[in-house]
Amino acid sequence: MKKHITNRISNIFDKFANKKFPKFIQNIINSSYVKLLALDMREFKPANSYETLNQLFTRELVEDRKFDQTNNTYISPADSFVSAQGEITKNISYQIKGMSYKLDELLTIDDDKLDGGRFMNFYLSPKDYHRYHSPYDFKLLKLIHITGKLYPVNFRYLNKKEDLFIQNERVVAVCETAKNQKFYMVFVGALNVGKMVFDVEPKIETNTQADGVFVYDYKNLQIKKGDCMGYFKMGSTILLFWQKDMIKIENLENKKVKFTDTVARSIYV
Repeated sequence: MKKHITNRISNIFDKFANKKFPKFIQNIINSSYVKLLALDMREFKPANSYETLNQLFTRELVEDRKFDQTNNTYISPADSFVSAQGEITKNISYQIKGMSYKLDELLTIDDDKLDGGRFMNFYLSPKDYHRYHSPYDFKLLKLIHITGKLYPVNFRYLNKKEDLFIQNERVVAVCETAKNQKFYMVFVGALNVGKMVFDVEPKIETNTQADGVFVYDYKNLQIKKGDCMGYFKMGSTILLFWQKDMIKIENLENKKVKFTDTVARSIYV
């Protein structure tokens, strides 16, 4: 199947972002990007230390952030903006208020225990730290890579494009806690996010195939709260879904959060 225009545009941008320009030109590109988006670089290496724009996008923290290490809390997986949150009802979740979609179509999984559960959407803008982390201690059961389009995930598109998350390329992480409860993390691609990288599964290559669903199963892959799981090559969105009677979410809708901030608390510890 022929690639959608959004995928082709993202491929072009990816080539530019990964190109190593002469040092003085790269410094101009990097410093201009920092100034244009008013990036706060205090937790990162200086902008002129990155050899490509993509290295700047996917920058690592210089020092680890502190967070609640107990099993009572879930932390934000990324520096982001909570664009929507709430209760999952009759297989329905929301990309933004007034724009619903069917959860089983997003996940490609039927899980009736999600009815009455909770969801939270984390939007990463181009200026945010682009690495994503585990919100909780869990066993990774599988990753599901669903190819698709790469529509923008900004508020303009969230408010007008029906089933945007379902149409876009995404990777679903099926996670199980020590209490045998499941939560799901969905990493959604977007325009100019030509690639999503997963440290645990190098076989996943996003924005390379036009159509398909690829499943990676794991037997005993344990991931700790705060572990880096990978990164977006530009801003995008992470969705979290919890089964019923797992957690109480903090009231964070329309607020900025940082990786390590508490976003939900376990009902049963």
